[in-house]
Amino acid sequence: MSSHSAFATPRAIALKEARARFERVKLQEDVIAIVRASVRTALGADGITFVLREGEHCHYVEEDGIGPLWKGQRFPIDDCISGWVMLNNQTAAIPDIFADARVPHDVYRQTGVKSLMMTPVRIGPVVAAIGAYWKTPRDFTADDIQAIEMMADFAGKALRQARG
Repeated sequence: MSSHSAFATPRAIALKEARARFERVKLQEDVIAIVRASVRTALGADGITFVLREGEHCHYVEEDGIGPLWKGQRFPIDDCISGWVMLNNQTAAIPDIFADARVPHDVYRQTGVKSLMMTPVRIGPVVAAIGAYWKTPRDFTADDIQAIEMMADFAGKALRQARG
């Protein structure tokens, strides 16, 4: 063990472990499982979701959270924040979802979600998104945004590898 590893943060450890796991995947399902197991810990989030782009729809294929949100559901790409992220190829960090017009407020009102980050996953084109949710309003740091974008980058490389 190196002397500086004692100072590694839980986030740094989670990112390092996720990267190593992503490098070994063979199937898309493995990528999704790693996202489910790793992102919530790395971000200190109350919940996460993994969303695949299916043409003009967003398919919420997996989640890990305090309660079920949208797993298994499909939404038009123009009607959800994951779609906005995929179409605009950029991360959305939203401290207060009810103050952001990109978020369909009615869909979130019953969920307890107050803040979120959503970022695109690319294999060249954007093929998915990773979302992280919090039940309290929160200001996001550059480190928070970098962490979710790193996870998306790892996931994208793994998806490209899995898809051959």
